Amino acid sequence: MKERESPKWHPMTDGVKWTEYCADTLEKIWNRIPSLLGHIIATVIIFAFGATLKGEWILIMVHFLKQMGRSVYVGESEGIADTNENLTLPLSWEDLSLERLYLKDWPSFWLYSAIGSYTMYFLLGGFIHWYFYVRRRHKAHEWKIQPDKFLPPHLELDEIFWGSLTLLICSAITGTIACYAANNGPWLKIYYDWNEYGWWWFFLQIPAIFIYQDYATYWLHRIYHFPFLYKRFHKLHHKYKQPTAFSVTAIHPVEIVHIQITTLLMPIFLVPLHWAPFYGVALYAYYHAILDHSGVAFKAFWWQPWQPDAAFHDNHHQYFHVNFGFNIKYWDKIHKTERRKDRVYREDTFYGTGKSLDEVPEDVLRSEIEERKSENPLAYKDNRNKYELTENDLQIRNRKVN
Repeated sequence: MKERESPKWHPMTDGVKWTEYCADTLEKIWNRIPSLLGHIIATVIIFAFGATLKGEWILIMVHFLKQMGRSVYVGESEGIADTNENLTLPLSWEDLSLERLYLKDWPSFWLYSAIGSYTMYFLLGGFIHWYFYVRRRHKAHEWKIQPDKFLPPHLELDEIFWGSLTLLICSAITGTIACYAANNGPWLKIYYDWNEYGWWWFFLQIPAIFIYQDYATYWLHRIYHFPFLYKRFHKLHHKYKQPTAFSVTAIHPVEIVHIQITTLLMPIFLVPLHWAPFYGVALYAYYHAILDHSGVAFKAFWWQPWQPDAAFHDNHHQYFHVNFGFNIKYWDKIHKTERRKDRVYREDTFYGTGKSLDEVPEDVLRSEIEERKSENPLAYKDNRNKYELTENDLQIRNRKVN
């Protein structure tokens, strides 16, 4: 009898999910750690994963060193901040050197940014995968938002491929800005003296940045759900109906560049902002982006009345054109794009309004009833799925139609 061939090792999926090969050893080590300490470690790792994923760590390092009054050294030559001549316009082709563009040692910045991103993607991402999807897979009903459904292997490979490509693009963007800042680029509005624009602005910019970034992201996200942009770009991200932490960067390159320019580049070139509040808000958003795509039933804390639970965005992946917000749930309430129990959402039903129960055929409603049963009640407030439909709802719908 011919022996079954063992599956081939794949450098992308198995490289990210390296923890599956040493799960027993990790389990033995983890069992020796007190439960509370284990939760703290897992939380810190998830936060570090979000903080390093898109290369923001190198930006924070550059700004921190400048805050401390130290010169930034990345490449082979020191004194980067003092070597640039003034850039005058108009430019000739001879003027277009990295030094004249305040981008001296740019390849080094991009390289270090990419190395950091990919290291954390594979190392910390692998740990998160093990912590939930290996260690607790048999207890999915205790933690997973869609406990009976997991991404098939081919989509796991797909999300890691696109996620890796996106990391390369994001690393190029963050590496470029870090290099420009290190070279004292003149058009950046980032400042370092804590009180340069007054303490009132230092503290006011925290909610201002948060609201701007989140509202801009809401509308960018919603626009990419318009039929033309969705079918050509954003649909890629929606192949993952059961998202994982690796889905967070599995975005079309056109869309991710659009997002980075609008939320992270425009503000620092247009408005005076201290680097610490700006990137502090960005790290908060990245942390919750990991939680929202994890597939895990994380819930907002009592001190976060603005923050939706992770199920909010998981519903977006499961039902497509609804719940467009991220860190402020009120945008969907204001614009009436929040998920409702009496509406049915499908991939071909655009604009966030869905269809009423009596607008869809009976077979579609029956399918909807089954789909909603796959949601974990533990993912919602009071451990109750308020969106659940029953046969009684179907009978009421039939009486209305008939």
